[in-house]
Amino acid sequence: MEDEVVLRPGSLLDGFSFAAVFDGHAGFSAVQFLRHRSAPLPPLPLFIAIRHGRFSLTSPFCRCREELYKECAAALDGGAVLSTKNLEAITDSIQRAFATVDANLSTWLEQMDKEDESGATVTAMFLRNDVLVVSHIGDSCLVISRGGRPQVVTNFHRPYGNKKASLEEVKRIRAAGGWIVDGRICGEISVSRAFGDIRFKTRKNEITFKGDLIISSPEVSLVELGPDVEFILLATDGLWDYIKSSEAVALVRDQLRQHGDVQLACEALGQTALEDKLEGSACSKAKFIFGVNSSSCNSWGRLIRDLDFIAICVTIGLVCSFKGV
Repeated sequence: MEDEVVLRPGSLLDGFSFAAVFDGHAGFSAVQFLRHRSAPLPPLPLFIAIRHGRFSLTSPFCRCREELYKECAAALDGGAVLSTKNLEAITDSIQRAFATVDANLSTWLEQMDKEDESGATVTAMFLRNDVLVVSHIGDSCLVISRGGRPQVVTNFHRPYGNKKASLEEVKRIRAAGGWIVDGRICGEISVSRAFGDIRFKTRKNEITFKGDLIISSPEVSLVELGPDVEFILLATDGLWDYIKSSEAVALVRDQLRQHGDVQLACEALGQTALEDKLEGSACSKAKFIFGVNSSSCNSWGRLIRDLDFIAICVTIGLVCSFKGV
């Protein structure tokens, strides 16, 4: 499994809960390092409760020392920097944490018996009451439902497309001595920001490149969550490649209107993406999909087969208002 998730309760980070999805490529090592530096744990059921954006019961997974979480917590002074709501200070702290993690990961990959060229994208969120901070590298995506309207918080870091973020990535890659072939850097990889991927960084190819083709510098956003915010969707690209953000928001919202069960809403979302994917090709991977319900404080993590993505849905206390609408 190259995709993974981390969830940590708010009691450990000045009241901010932490959630992140990791999307690995070219092997499992990078994700395993980011998720936990020891041997990977076997898949286990996940039980989480959340009150007003704070996790109160955590998965057995959370007993591990996650590398990314550890470095972010240290750089953010245990969450104190997040509490300032100073975007410049928050961005500086998270960028330093990401740089440290990437350097540590690169050293670890280089020291393996057989040099490992794996990498991983990460989208992480820090959530407390009405404040959301998102740090992001790669092509996962975080979407907020505001009164049924999708607010896409993250950009896709890809070396193709005509959107501003993609054009800037292409310009940066070419300036560093790289090239794009069929939407892939040097004809090999289709994401432009990630941890690891040492063959595309000057640490490994200082003579070939004038700069890192793939960088780990995160895009950081601070979002105020007002009363119109209903839920947050955070998922790897395997979801968004097959369903639009507006469709995902509408589907989850409709499901919550019907029964108020965020886990069932997640499963319906996964099934819709699966059906769309099966129209084009067969898929064989199994991933976790998580539902987190802040209204009922009861949720489940369940293995959904044949889904090539991980998704987290967090409701912001408005599930009850959907019932009977």
